[in-house]
Amino acid sequence: MPEAIWITFAFGLGLLVRLVGLPPLVGYLAAGFVLSGIAETTGVVIEETDVLERIAHLGVLLLLFTVGLKLKLRSIVSPEVIGGSLLHFGITCAIFTPGLYLLMELSWKTAFLLAIALSFSSTVLAAKVLESKRELRAFHGRVAIGILIMQDLIALVVMSVAAGQTPSQWALIIFGLPLLRPVLFRLLDASGHDELLILLGLLLALVIGGLGFESVGLSSELGALVFGAMLANHPRSQELSKSLWSVKEVFLVGFFLQIGIGGLPDKSALLFAIIAGLVLPLKGILFFFLLLAFRLRARSGFLSSLALANYSEFGLIVASVALPEWLVPLAISVSLSFVFSAPLNRFSHALYERFAHGLSRFEGSKHHPDEQPLSLGDTRVLIMGMGRTGTAAYDWLSEDQPKLMGLDSDPAKVTQHQKEGRNVVFADAEDASFWNGLHMPAIESVILAMGDIEGKLIAARTLRTMGFKGFIVAHTMYQDEARQIQEAGADEAYLTMSETGVALASHLMDRTPAKPSLIVGKSV
Repeated sequence: MPEAIWITFAFGLGLLVRLVGLPPLVGYLAAGFVLSGIAETTGVVIEETDVLERIAHLGVLLLLFTVGLKLKLRSIVSPEVIGGSLLHFGITCAIFTPGLYLLMELSWKTAFLLAIALSFSSTVLAAKVLESKRELRAFHGRVAIGILIMQDLIALVVMSVAAGQTPSQWALIIFGLPLLRPVLFRLLDASGHDELLILLGLLLALVIGGLGFESVGLSSELGALVFGAMLANHPRSQELSKSLWSVKEVFLVGFFLQIGIGGLPDKSALLFAIIAGLVLPLKGILFFFLLLAFRLRARSGFLSSLALANYSEFGLIVASVALPEWLVPLAISVSLSFVFSAPLNRFSHALYERFAHGLSRFEGSKHHPDEQPLSLGDTRVLIMGMGRTGTAAYDWLSEDQPKLMGLDSDPAKVTQHQKEGRNVVFADAEDASFWNGLHMPAIESVILAMGDIEGKLIAARTLRTMGFKGFIVAHTMYQDEARQIQEAGADEAYLTMSETGVALASHLMDRTPAKPSLIVGKSV
C-alpha cells in the first residue's frame, strides 16, 4: 500500500522540522513535494489515491468539528473580536484583490478568492503556540482565538457558496437539531474518558455530521462544525477536543500530502509565495492598530497580532473547493508564514519588552475594561485561581474571613462565581500589565491555586519582587514543583494528594464513635 510508505515518509520529515522548532505540517507538505520530485526524476508514478483523498477529507472534517467545540458565543461576542475580524477581513480583501488583479493579471473573481484565502490566520499554529505558553485563557489569547473562530465561520460561508450545492427538501431537518442537544449531552456524559469518548467524536464529526449533512445536499464541513458547536457548552467539550486533537492531526497529514503530491511548484507559484511572504508583516500591523482602536493596550494588541500574523490552513481548504489550481502556491505561502511566525511567537514577550516604549505610544487614553488596573481595597486574603481547589479554600475561609477575594483568568468562571455570590474578579497572573496595575495595600495572605506551575511561579516571584511580606501558600501535585514554588518565594507548597489524605483522616478523627451494643466475649 503506497499510502503507508508516504505517511511514514511524512512522519520522518514532520519529526525533522519539529526538532528545529517548526510545526510538523510544514514537513508533511515538504514530504508531498519531495515525493512528487522523486516521481518526476525517476519516472515512478506517484499520484493521489482514493484512500489518501478520504484521509484528507476526514482530517478537514475533524478540524472543523474541533473548531465547533470551541464555538462559544461568549468567546466571540465582543467588539474587539467581531469588529477586529470583520474589519481586517474587509480591508485585506479591499487591498489584496486589486493588487493581485494588477500584479498577477488574474480575473477579478480569482483575485478576490485568493485575497479571501490570504486573509485568514492559522487556527492550528496560533492555538498550539498559545497553549504551549499557557496563554489560551489570557486576555490576548482569548482575543486571538475569538478572531480565529470568526475567520473560520467566514471561511465556511465562502466554501458553501463556492461549492454551489443545492440542498434537498430534507435539509430543513437541521433546524430541529437543537432538540438533540440533551441527547448529545447525555451521550457525552456516558462516554467516559477513554476510547468511547474518541469514538463519539468521530461518530458525530464524520458520520452524523459529515455524511448526514451531505445526504441532504448540504456541506459535510458545515455538518461537522454544527455538531461540534452543539456540544460547545458542555463541561467536557474541551476534554473531547483534546482527545480528538491528535487524531485530527494524523488525518490532516493526508491533506498536506495530497497537496504536495499534486505537483512541484513552478516559478509563478514561488513568486506568488515570496510576494505573500513580503506583505505578511502588513497583516500583523493591521491587526495591531485595529485592536488598539478597540481600546486594547499595546501589549495585548501586539501579542494577539503576532499570533495572527500568518496564513491559514483554512485558506487551503477554501482553495481546495474554490481554486484547486492555486493550492500549491497557497500551500507554499502558508508554510513560509509558519517558518517566520513560529519562532517569533516563542519570543513574543521578549520582543514586546524590547519595543514596548515605541509601541505604547499608540495606546489610547481609555483602556478595555478587562485591562483596567485592579485595586484590592481592604481585601486581606487573596486566592489566585478559582477552580475546585481555590473555590473550596474560598468557601471554607469565607465563614470567618469576610475580606476575601478570588482572581481567575477565565471570564466564564468569574461570571459563574459572581452569580453564586463570591467576590471573584477577572485577572491573569501571567500578564505583566496586571501586576503593574495591581494595588493591594491590606493583603496579608495569598493562596496560589492556579492549575499550572508557570502561573504559580510567576505569581510567587512577582509578589516578592513587589515587596510583599505576607504569607504565600500554594498546592501542587509533585514534590519537585513544590520546591520550585518555594524557591520562587512561597512560604509553603503542599502536595495535593497528601493533603487530601490528611483531610480524609481528619474527618475520621472528628467523627464521634458510637457506643457498641455488644461486648466481644460476653453474652448479652
